[in-house]
Amino acid sequence: MPINLSKGQKVDLTKGNPGLKNIMVGLGWDINAFDSGAAFDLDAAAFLMDDTGKCPTEKEFIFYGNLTHASQSVKHMGDNLTGEGDGDDEQIQIDLTRIPANVTKVAFTVTIYDAEARRQNFGQVINAFIRIVDESSNTELIRYDLGEDFSIETAIVVGELYRHNGEWKFNAIGSGFQGGLAALCAHYGIDAS
Repeated sequence: MPINLSKGQKVDLTKGNPGLKNIMVGLGWDINAFDSGAAFDLDAAAFLMDDTGKCPTEKEFIFYGNLTHASQSVKHMGDNLTGEGDGDDEQIQIDLTRIPANVTKVAFTVTIYDAEARRQNFGQVINAFIRIVDESSNTELIRYDLGEDFSIETAIVVGELYRHNGEWKFNAIGSGFQGGLAALCAHYGIDAS
C-alpha cells in the first residue's frame, strides 16, 4: 500500500526502505473537457539543486531537451506529447546511489508547453499526480494527488526528494507558478533565454 500524501507532507523514503536504490518517479494528468483549440503538451522535468536551492549549472536541469544527467543518476524517459491514456504520462528514473554529493534536492515539476500562445493553464488539467515506485520490486511507495487547486498557473513544482542526515525524504509541494518553464528555470537559477 503506498503512502498517500497531502500538500506539504514530508515522508522518509530510504529510512523505511533500507537498500532502496533505483526509483521511478511517475507523473500523470488528464485534461478536463475544456477545449482551447490546441492540444495540451505537459512536460515533466527534474531540477538537481545544491545547498543554495539552485542548480549549479544548466546540466542539472533534466527535461525533454536534456534527458540524462552526466552522473547517470537521473534519466528522463522521454516526452509524451498528448498525456492520453491511464497511468504515468512521463517517467523519470533515479539512482539514489549515483546522485552527486553536492546535490541535496531534486525537484519534480510539470509545465504546459507553449501555454500562453495556446491559452492553457492548470485550471484545465485534472487528476494530476506524482508517484514513486521501487524499481526492484515494482512497488508504489508514495503517491501524491494534486487535487484541483490550480487556475491560471502554467507550471507546478509537484514535489521534491531531499537529503537529510544521509537519508532521502520526499516533500509533497504542489506549488503553482505563472510564467511556465522560464519562471521555474529562473527560480532554480537556470537561464532559459
